[in-house]
Amino acid sequence: MLFFLFLAYHYSILMYDQAIGIFDSGVGGTSIWKEIAQAMPYENTIYLADSKYAPYGKRSKEEIIELSTKNTEKLLELNSKIIVVACNTATTNAIKILREQYDVPFIGIEPAIKPAALHTKTEKVGVLATRGTLSSDLFAKTSIRYATNIEVIEVIGSGLVELIEEGKIQTPEMKRLLTSYIRPLIEKNIDYLVLGCSHYPYLIPILRKILPDHIGIIDSGEAVARQTKVILSKNNILNISMKEGTHTFFTNGSLDVLQEILKTSSISYNVKNLSF
Repeated sequence: MLFFLFLAYHYSILMYDQAIGIFDSGVGGTSIWKEIAQAMPYENTIYLADSKYAPYGKRSKEEIIELSTKNTEKLLELNSKIIVVACNTATTNAIKILREQYDVPFIGIEPAIKPAALHTKTEKVGVLATRGTLSSDLFAKTSIRYATNIEVIEVIGSGLVELIEEGKIQTPEMKRLLTSYIRPLIEKNIDYLVLGCSHYPYLIPILRKILPDHIGIIDSGEAVARQTKVILSKNNILNISMKEGTHTFFTNGSLDVLQEILKTSSISYNVKNLSF
């Protein structure tokens, strides 16, 4: 027994300084990375921005699983100890398969319907997400579980991810498109808007100008960071050093767009192009 405890201890020591691997269909999951980096400043991170194939939301389930598998393989090759699927569409369509195929912890992200359902006063909440997320079995199950007594009004945010990936967040085109999606939700008397895509937190400054003050905005970033820390602790692979973590970003798309979206971060990082 002592021998096995000895092995487990040394295994965790070897793993603790490995990286938290994160992937998304592009730059949007950096909103999740920011929460993780702030919550666990001593953890190393590796981020894959799969911009070449963004957005996943308009792809078939088979394609999403294939792309998620490709990203997982690359993150494991880069020595990740845990993988955060920082993409709602990949989580809802592929994470079950990934957990069955790989012996590494996975953290997923899905629309935060539960807190919206618990706090709504009008009993109407809006969900802005991609087609791939809204049409998934996991989203349907989550809605049934937490929102049976409220009205969930779903809106597909077609074109939003593409504009973000092109670096066109603060543009008239983005505001017009976003307004066309949000106005009907306001008219239906929602009091919470759930952001069902990791790209969408970057639209919060625009959304705040469109939405009345009484409508709350909910995203999953902070909850994902908390869950990641819990799972690292349970698996005895939380980084126990007091050394500031290193953060490396890889993209198979535009280096400029990724650098632009990260520039407000006070955390040091490296950004590189990578074919994957």
